Parts: sequence; C-alpha cells; structure tokens
Amino acid sequence: MSAAGRPVPAWVRLIRKVSTTRAFARVAPHVVPALDRGVHRLTRGRVLLSARLLPGLILTSTGARSGQPRRTPLACMPESGGTFILVGSNFGRPGHPSWSANLLAHPDAEITWQGRDIAVRARLLEDVERESAWSAVVGFWPPYAQYQARVERRIRLFRLEPRG
Repeated sequence: MSAAGRPVPAWVRLIRKVSTTRAFARVAPHVVPALDRGVHRLTRGRVLLSARLLPGLILTSTGARSGQPRRTPLACMPESGGTFILVGSNFGRPGHPSWSANLLAHPDAEITWQGRDIAVRARLLEDVERESAWSAVVGFWPPYAQYQARVERRIRLFRLEPRG
C-alpha cells in the first residue's frame, strides 16, 4: 500500500527494488541527471523524465566553491503551502551530494517546478523537524530508508520555502 492507502503498482514496486541496489547507486547518479537535463532542455522545461515516477524539480543553486550557477534535477516531496523537501540521499552512496553543500553555503536558490521558476530559500532540517520530515519522506518513497541504512552519514533533508 502507498502512504495514501492505495495499492502500489507492480512497476513501481519493481523500480523501488531496483533503486535500492548498489549497482543502481553506482550508475544512476551519472545517468539519471544527464537524461533529465537533456530531456528538460529539449522540451523547453515541459518534461522531467524522473518526475514520471516521483515529483521532480530543477534546482539552480550557487556552487559552494565556484560561485557559479549549478542546475540539478532532483526528486522532491511537495508539501502543502508551497514548500518542498529535498533528500540528500545521493542514491545511497557514501558522500553527501554536491548540491547539498551548495545549499549549505548559499541557501538562496531557484527551482523550476511544473514549468514555473520560483525563488526559494533552503533550510537544513534538524532535530524534531527533521525526524518528522524523515518519516514523511520514507512513507513517500520507502527506498530512502534503505539508502540511510547503507551509509554512515546522516542523510541531509532540506525544506525549500518560497522567497518574497
């Protein structure tokens, strides 16, 4: 059953299972974002392939070291009130994803969500707020729990809040 109480389709269960493998963790970080960026560019922002499975957005952040804009396609968990949760799972690999370091250094960013550009401020979630969000994201996409079990680091969670 899904978090909404509906049966989970077989193809989603299969993708969940495959997405927790170490082979997927080695390949996906190179293939999935490249495909997403290419299709997003070719469709002038109308299509994000990975969003066919999970809601997705394009994060434009400022590079922590370079200061240059960095565009990263990411899965997200939309929340009521126009906020979003980003999960720094890095597909269950050992290091934090670079986009999360960018948000720590420069929390003001922009997202493209459903064809709209939205200025946001990222906030790293801690303590009780993080635990509540973690429960929600694991209910939303159960493989996140397996990613966390596979790594020693604590997966970062960010809440993106609209600016202005």
